[in-house]
Amino acid sequence: MNAVTGLADELVEILFEAEPLWPSLLGLPGDHDRLADLSAGAAQAFRARYLDVVARAEAIPIADLSFEDSVTLDVVRQQARAAVDLIDAAAMEVAVSDGLAAPALSVLMVLSMTPLDDEAKAAGYLRRLAALPSFLDTVTERQRAALAEGAAPADFLVEAGIAYVRRYLAEPERDPLRIDAPAEGFAAERDRLLAEVVRPAYARYRDFLESEVRAGALPADRPGLCWLPDGQRRYNALIRAHTTTERSAQELHDTGLAMIEQLAGEYRELGARVFGTEELPEIFHRLRTDPELRWRDGDELLEHARETIVRAAAVAPDWFKSVPDIPCEVLPVPPAEADGGTLAYYFSPPLDGSRPGRYFANTFAATERNRQINEAVAFHEAIPGHHFQICTAQGLTELPLLRRIADVNAYTEGWGLYAERLADEMGLYSSDLMRLGMLTEDSLRAGRLVVDTGLHALGWSRRQAVDFLLENSPMAAVEIETEIDRYAGAPGQALSYMTGRLEIQRIRAAAEAALGERFDLREFHDVVLGSGILPLPVLDSVVATWVRGVNGAI
Repeated sequence: MNAVTGLADELVEILFEAEPLWPSLLGLPGDHDRLADLSAGAAQAFRARYLDVVARAEAIPIADLSFEDSVTLDVVRQQARAAVDLIDAAAMEVAVSDGLAAPALSVLMVLSMTPLDDEAKAAGYLRRLAALPSFLDTVTERQRAALAEGAAPADFLVEAGIAYVRRYLAEPERDPLRIDAPAEGFAAERDRLLAEVVRPAYARYRDFLESEVRAGALPADRPGLCWLPDGQRRYNALIRAHTTTERSAQELHDTGLAMIEQLAGEYRELGARVFGTEELPEIFHRLRTDPELRWRDGDELLEHARETIVRAAAVAPDWFKSVPDIPCEVLPVPPAEADGGTLAYYFSPPLDGSRPGRYFANTFAATERNRQINEAVAFHEAIPGHHFQICTAQGLTELPLLRRIADVNAYTEGWGLYAERLADEMGLYSSDLMRLGMLTEDSLRAGRLVVDTGLHALGWSRRQAVDFLLENSPMAAVEIETEIDRYAGAPGQALSYMTGRLEIQRIRAAAEAALGERFDLREFHDVVLGSGILPLPVLDSVVATWVRGVNGAI
């Protein structure tokens, strides 16, 4: 093992120590019995270790490195710096509402996904359940200290967090943590811990939200980080971590506005064919209100998603040189998360392939949800999107583990959004109506650049953000409300989608221009997906090197 690979592996170990559930989700060897230490002291200790990794990475001479080692070194530097940015942003101190971002809530979902395929893992799971009160006490301590310093979430986010915990406590028989394991006596001890330890701890956290956080919450007209102490610096750190760029909030905001304007022409073209009108308000009104464009029920939504993925898988070999063979399940978002939760998300399989990838679609209030976006969402979450990309990365066993699992939102979400447009090239959308759904998703992601920066950098109110998406996208009102709450509760993450897609498209266009008739889209996809999970500047460098190689081979 050379110095670069060794440093990459060391960084992975630090990341796993900081978040012990991550290696469990990946199905890697280990004790699988700890939860993260979210105390302020632990955060600063990890920060020092990440900075040490950066310093040692900077000290490695690059002149004699192989191309692959130079790529790995770039990933090490970016991932360690991003970890520091996330610590400095301290978003968890005000994260109380979003099931994917709030530590007290996300642990319910993540723990429920951990594979328990032997007695050791089962025993470790029980120890984790026993540790949940201490974990929640630490979250409470951090959030109480933040409140004392004037850092508080918005009132509507507090109410969402309270409602989330209430839903969890209201249905003990549907507790997501009641997972099974092949170990004698496991079920009885699991149920005892849930009843006597875990649920009382969540009741105390609910009481904290109701009695302390609610009293100090910000009003809905000031929900963003910019209203908190040192908020702009914290938001800038999140922009760097989630986009892997140095772009400013204003640049991202303006990019989103320009894209909204650009999409108007595409809406008019498709609207004329589908509805006989080029008027955007009328097109949006029809998409939002036509009862024929709603689901009969959640089961119909799920079945359509499954059929869409099967169609995509059938033609994938025509567009990709390598096609992962791990299946993808389509499941409903769990009940505790569904009301107020995001419309869809993906959970990757363990590295050993012992469980399929899982695409969760939100079936809550299905009869109010837009039918036409379902295909675009399935292409994004599954094939050729997240499932395809993540399973490909996990299979690159010749690369250091860091490059197979790196947390680079701009790459993974950028690819997911690129996949929605690629699906159009692949002829996968079943109708012009479904292509309007593709535009709807584009409006959402372009709108994210506008409203996330509006909320957290420009001082927008929740109402301003909701009104912007209502005016500039045809999404259902139920989805717009929950999306805005997600952006308010998880600052910066929403910026990664369109930032990543635009950069992948720019890199592809540059490669096509440089190679002309020698450009092969299957080869391009092989380079983009076959190099691991990369920060956007590193991806640009990797593709540019491939282009030079193709040109040099003539």
